[in-house]
Amino acid sequence: MGAKSIKRNYIYHVIYNILMIITPLVTAPYLSRVLEADGIGTASFVASIVNYFLLFADMGSGGCGQREISYVRDDPYKLSQVFWEFQTLRLINVIICTVLYLLLTGIFAKENHVIYLIFSLNIINSVLAIGWFLGGLEEFGQIIFRNIIIRIIDITFVFLFVKTKSDLPLYLFGTTCFSILGNIVTWTYLRPYVKRPDFKALRPYRHLKTSFSFFVPSIAVQVYTVLDKSMLGFFTEGGFENGYYEQSMKISKLVLALITSLSSVMVPRIAYLFGKNDRKQINDYMYESYRFTWFLGVPLCFGLIGVSDNFVPWFFGPGYDKVSGLLKISSILIIAIGFGSTTGGQYLVPTRRQHLLTLSVVIGAISNFCMNIILIRLFQSYGAMYASVIAEITVSSVQLYVIRKELSIMKIIASSQNYLIAGTIMLSAVLFLNSKLTPSIIHTFVMVLTGAVIYFAVLLIMRDRFFINYSMKPIDYIKRKFRR
Repeated sequence: MGAKSIKRNYIYHVIYNILMIITPLVTAPYLSRVLEADGIGTASFVASIVNYFLLFADMGSGGCGQREISYVRDDPYKLSQVFWEFQTLRLINVIICTVLYLLLTGIFAKENHVIYLIFSLNIINSVLAIGWFLGGLEEFGQIIFRNIIIRIIDITFVFLFVKTKSDLPLYLFGTTCFSILGNIVTWTYLRPYVKRPDFKALRPYRHLKTSFSFFVPSIAVQVYTVLDKSMLGFFTEGGFENGYYEQSMKISKLVLALITSLSSVMVPRIAYLFGKNDRKQINDYMYESYRFTWFLGVPLCFGLIGVSDNFVPWFFGPGYDKVSGLLKISSILIIAIGFGSTTGGQYLVPTRRQHLLTLSVVIGAISNFCMNIILIRLFQSYGAMYASVIAEITVSSVQLYVIRKELSIMKIIASSQNYLIAGTIMLSAVLFLNSKLTPSIIHTFVMVLTGAVIYFAVLLIMRDRFFINYSMKPIDYIKRKFRR
């Protein structure tokens, strides 16, 4: 099986990630007004609870499975066997976790029983998700069309049937069912790659130890990506603070997908090169990935800070003023998580050093938990956001420290110079426009467009190598087409 285009797979993965969250983003202005902040917060809190069960249902098999598939993708027999072995593990885990979830929520959930029941479908749905398999094959383009259709249907459903605050269960049930349908359709893409399993040859439990090495850091990551919502629900009254926090993170995650998508497509490529012991090519890819993180992370981070005051009022409607301040804080996560994704997910995992990834995320989880206990009581949703930022910076710093003898930290930091200069000039211009313009969709668009033009113009003036090289490739491609 030949090597896939990294640039093409990056584009595919960006589209895929955006499609995964495009429905809540497109419908967010409507739902924020219909369901209100406490309705959004209630759903966010229950989702944070079910995520713990999803974590155990996966048990690290998704990340481990993707890596193992990338190792055997040139052998059709081993490819099928590895797929069915991991699916067997996932099925067993899902059955156990679904039963436990229904028992525990039935005993301890004092309200919102219907919502808890609906969310149980997400655990069942996890066994149908085979993105890990297609990721190991670097076949990220296979599921794009399917996602577009499913998301369009989902959006149409929301606007047609969700009319009042009491429709929250209907909204959650509909979106969950569409996700299940999408995963079922994905299985139709398996035929060229996966054959009937040889049940006698299956050894699913041989992957337990390796999967567990992926599972441990996943627990720690869950602490500072989901626990904050759970703690907000426990420490604050009602769902309002969770609603504000959820809406701000929703925007940040959409923006962040542009960066983390590169790491997702690079994992199987780095693993493939690691298997061939091509250290030089791995290092070259890594330095380019760090520069890419600076190139996109800086303008996205500074851009959110600049436009949030203009964007939030018209997008979410009245009653969401707090989201603007939360967005400014969460913008820092774009760079912090970008570096963590590059170092941890793209480098440590495919080079078989999950123990170092585990170390970093455990330290981050401990810091996040301690900061949440202190800061949520003092600052509520602001405190949770501060704790998340501290945790992500801690994780990225630890990871950079542990690879300091393999990759030059000074070279990584020095590659940010042009982007920080261009980003600062861009932010100054956007903040000036913000002081002159009133909140509206047109004015936000003007601010975004102006900021983008200024940022890329400054890079062009500075003759930034990365920007010029990659911006000229589409132009050269078009020229070659016309010459033909």
